[in-house]
Amino acid sequence: MPEAARIWTETSFNILYLIIIWWLVITMFRRRALVVQADQRTADLQMWAFAFLGLGDIGHVGFRVVAFAMGGLDATVSVFGRQLLLAPMGSVATAITFTFFYVLMVMVWSARYNKPYGGFGYLLFALAVIRLLLMTHPANGWNSLQAQQPWSIYRNLPLMMMQLGVAFLIMRDAVAAHDRTFIWIGVMILVSFVCYAPVIFLQQRIPQIGMLMIPKTMAYMVIAFLGFFKFYKVKAVTGVTPTPVAS
Repeated sequence: MPEAARIWTETSFNILYLIIIWWLVITMFRRRALVVQADQRTADLQMWAFAFLGLGDIGHVGFRVVAFAMGGLDATVSVFGRQLLLAPMGSVATAITFTFFYVLMVMVWSARYNKPYGGFGYLLFALAVIRLLLMTHPANGWNSLQAQQPWSIYRNLPLMMMQLGVAFLIMRDAVAAHDRTFIWIGVMILVSFVCYAPVIFLQQRIPQIGMLMIPKTMAYMVIAFLGFFKFYKVKAVTGVTPTPVAS
């Protein structure tokens, strides 16, 4: 597939993904009063996790679309007298919010199973801090259309370790509790990892491998729907269907 066609396919898919994710987040917010009290914290944390994810991807997809509209991905804007490429600015946004997504997923796990963070949980938080610090190094070359190696790998290794750590915590306790919803959430996090890792390590040599970001994104949509149907779906209680909170 030609590079331009690949980029437009991925961008079109991401726009559809954003519409779905934000519909879910807004609907979750409107239905917060319907969530069982015992699940309120877990449900709220998951809602905010996807709000962060969607917010970053608005920048990622939005800046790329604007750049195309301005003539191509090499379109620039002037910020405090410096010319900056639009598309990489979106990449910075999603890299930050993606990190906070996994911080919130650690909190989701803790709230769901009433578990203290412990040494392992705090290690995952530390990995988030390390990733954010690594992202500030000038060698990341954020004002470039190409991922700068080896710093692209350096900053993504803590995130990938967070993915595996969160999947482990969720699946360990979900299996013990026979919690099918969260077993599948753990599986989907692993699916996203399997799709994400090859892109980080191989995209510069094999650009087409970037298409793996589509199944990675689909895995996150599945997680969002799993949480939605687990906590926010309107259910009849004693023959009466609750009325959602007014927007």
